[in-house]
Amino acid sequence: MDKFTNSAWFMRIVAFALAALLFISINFEMESDKKSLGLSTAPEISTETIENVPVEVYYDRENLVVSGVPETVDVTLKGAKSLLINAKNQRDFKVYVDLSDPAISMGDRTVTFKISELNEKLVATIDPEYAEVNVQERVTKEFSVEAEYNSSLLEEGYTAGQPTVSPQTVKITGAKDAIEQISYVKANLEISKGLNETVNSKATVKALDRDLNKLDVTIEPSSVAVSLKVSIPSKTVSIAPKQTGKAKDGIRITSISVDPKEVTLFGSETSLEKIDEVNLPVNISKIDGDTELELDLNKPDSVQKMSLGKAQVKIRTEKVDVDEEDAEPVVEEEEPETEQKQEEQVVEEKPKAEEEEEDEAAAIESKTFNNIQIVPVGMRDDQDAELESDVTSITLLGEADDLKKITKDDINLTVDVSNLDEGTHDVELAVTVPEGVEWELDSKTVSVTITQKDEET
Repeated sequence: MDKFTNSAWFMRIVAFALAALLFISINFEMESDKKSLGLSTAPEISTETIENVPVEVYYDRENLVVSGVPETVDVTLKGAKSLLINAKNQRDFKVYVDLSDPAISMGDRTVTFKISELNEKLVATIDPEYAEVNVQERVTKEFSVEAEYNSSLLEEGYTAGQPTVSPQTVKITGAKDAIEQISYVKANLEISKGLNETVNSKATVKALDRDLNKLDVTIEPSSVAVSLKVSIPSKTVSIAPKQTGKAKDGIRITSISVDPKEVTLFGSETSLEKIDEVNLPVNISKIDGDTELELDLNKPDSVQKMSLGKAQVKIRTEKVDVDEEDAEPVVEEEEPETEQKQEEQVVEEKPKAEEEEEDEAAAIESKTFNNIQIVPVGMRDDQDAELESDVTSITLLGEADDLKKITKDDINLTVDVSNLDEGTHDVELAVTVPEGVEWELDSKTVSVTITQKDEET
């Protein structure tokens, strides 16, 4: 045994075996390291679809308009998985259509999509592959803007004037064909149902063809200011006190007067035409003597609102005997006159009638009242009204006996401010005087300045 181990062949065999083991061990470790570091000699190939990739269009934007190019496309990439993941996350490539050639002709054409800045080891497929586009001359033209609104949204009884627009014109830029198709340029004012006040708002401008289809153009400015004045018809009528109930024994009602004598009603014109006065029921059953009351005015059903909600009532009385109060006036029946007597009476009375007419004409006189208060009516809660002068003079014309009975309390001057916007306005005065007299004013209008009240903090 010792002889064998000491031989040269034994040593050679052992050395060869150790070399073989060492070679196998080293190769095994190198393969393991390659796999752990991803150094596979055959990389894994995969595909990835990236959706909604934006499309850029290169063309002469100052002189041309291009339509028909989709905003986005889908791109499918093929290559090493590690490169695909990087491309999907970074999206550092571009999809574009090139129409920058100065010699390009107008009209319809088919163009293919191209891709740039993509890793050269990846293969891209674009969906769709091409697009049908239209190239037109770029045109700018000025158009007038017409404001519109839905009138059915106004509150019942209210009316609106013609809306005003600022600015009144806009510049519209687009393809020549699109500009030639423009039939209407509208600014639609958005309002809510039950509108009962003036509106000042912004409205978007749209260009429409004859069939009211929206056109793909650029509008400058894209929105305009629209003002819509909303008001309600009004009518001033008298307040008529009406007695209700029965007076107490020993009390006779001699007069009932109301202050103010008129009220302004607001509603549709059809409703106002049917109203000539507003009745004010006055119950006299509990009246013991001269009395002043504040009573509510009943708003007619067809009226939207009134300038007043209450009125002052003055009741004048006198005490009488019960027998006198109940006594019926005696009416004596006259015997029928003969035809001859009637004719004689007519002949006798004719010159007398003419004489009375002459006396009446001669009895017309004038009376001037100074510093009569002018009262604004219909003021909204959020406004203040300032009159340039809140007093004026008025001259009454009538019979001397009638004029003697008239006092300042019988004259009512009002100015209706219910439909006035902010600013200064000349408004006509409404005059109420006793029946049978005429009136004259130095000026039938008064200057009124409307301002908004400051909000309370």
